[in-house]
Amino acid sequence: MRRGGRSFPASPRAAANERAVTWRGGQGRGETAMEEYAREPCPWRIVDDCGGAFTMGVIGGGVFQALRGFRNAPAGLQHRLRGSASAIRTRAPQIGGSFAVWGGLFSTIDCGLGRLRGREDPWNSIASGALTGAVLAARSGPLAMVGSAVMGGLLLALIEGVGILLTRHSAPHFSNPSPFVEDPSQLPPKNPPGGAELQ
Repeated sequence: MRRGGRSFPASPRAAANERAVTWRGGQGRGETAMEEYAREPCPWRIVDDCGGAFTMGVIGGGVFQALRGFRNAPAGLQHRLRGSASAIRTRAPQIGGSFAVWGGLFSTIDCGLGRLRGREDPWNSIASGALTGAVLAARSGPLAMVGSAVMGGLLLALIEGVGILLTRHSAPHFSNPSPFVEDPSQLPPKNPPGGAELQ
């Protein structure tokens, strides 16, 4: 959208996309703007990952707590259903909140590392997982921080490695076929010489 000789993005999200391309250093130097990750730009990514982690924690924690509450309730179906609902109400939001904190901190560190390094690759995610684990275990002391950092880094390395392997394995299956399988000039004519049609 143009106003007074200057162009302005049509929406805040378009502005964020333009800023992301600018700070990533692509486009202007003839490079792609790190399109290997089709994700939201950083300010939106943090909120997106935080909300996704909360939802995943509430749903997964709700299922787990429903089973746990059902099993630990007194005998009788009505008591068990009440116990299940009570456990979901009590614990599922707490688990979702814990997941949201982890997801928000992870995305914030990931965006910071992407900004510092000027690129987005699996190393950012691995380092973000390690740093997130260390920060969340900071109240337990340095030994717990190191253990959580190692576990977070290994978990994210495993996730990134499996993602890369799946991408490499499935890439040939999704390659675009050539639009011209055969050169039309090399195909035999519809009617052979002599006028007889093929049957």
